[in-house]
Amino acid sequence: MAPHDDPAWLDRMYDNRARVPGHPAYFARWAEFSARVRAAQPEGVDLRYGDGANETLDVFRAADANAPVLVFIHGGYWRALDKRDHSFLAPVFNKRGVCVVVPNYALCPGAVEQPVTIPDIALQMVKALAWTSRHIAEHGGDPARITIVGHSAGGHLAAMLLGCDWKALGLPVLTVRNALSLSGLYELLPLMHTPSLQISLRLTEEDARRASPALWKAPRNGHLYTVVGAEESEEFLRHNVLIRRAWGRRAVPVCEALPGLHHFSIVDALATPDHRLHQLAMELLLQAT
Repeated sequence: MAPHDDPAWLDRMYDNRARVPGHPAYFARWAEFSARVRAAQPEGVDLRYGDGANETLDVFRAADANAPVLVFIHGGYWRALDKRDHSFLAPVFNKRGVCVVVPNYALCPGAVEQPVTIPDIALQMVKALAWTSRHIAEHGGDPARITIVGHSAGGHLAAMLLGCDWKALGLPVLTVRNALSLSGLYELLPLMHTPSLQISLRLTEEDARRASPALWKAPRNGHLYTVVGAEESEEFLRHNVLIRRAWGRRAVPVCEALPGLHHFSIVDALATPDHRLHQLAMELLLQAT
């Protein structure tokens, strides 16, 4: 049996909580700090970008107007976590003159009467970015300088948004100028056979193929920086390289495995000013329009 057909091997590769036994401490710390951040900027919390399930977002303003905009999409395998767990990322970017937007989305599998699939979530993120493009100026952000950053499932969604046809939605072609994916997933077919994910994701082969950025042509515009923790599983390391092979160096100029990081510590690194990962995010945010 090949590894990609071996359920036990797939769980070892994709069950990040099992790989990092100390993950609850990360979640607890993120939640505690995030609650303080939201309390300090309550006017931007739980803004509606649509009428569907979980279609809300938080905006954390920078001090100055016309600020570059970072949209952070959380991870959790499209089935867990929440924007309120990730507000802690905003202050370090706010201090550097960046407006931060953190959207929510419905979680798989949804309810019997209203199931949620990964393509459904991708379309929700399109709505969130459309709202951001049209309304962020009211919150001090520059709609011409939007960068997407996503972690894990959020990294997958960030890559999908880079390939969106924004012009077809009546928005600027470069609505999303560039993206940074942390521990992103770009080929979803293996997840169909991963026991710990099957029940909640309910991936069909059709959905897995159409929601796999590595199976798409490279986007015509923008760049994707893709990074992964060097201590992550063989599969996460493979995904990181896979998207560059699929899209090429023009579309993916940065493809790195960052030393000493695992699937959860990589999020902390994003909020650490002297870390390579934070510097990559700032590089994208400050690129000329």
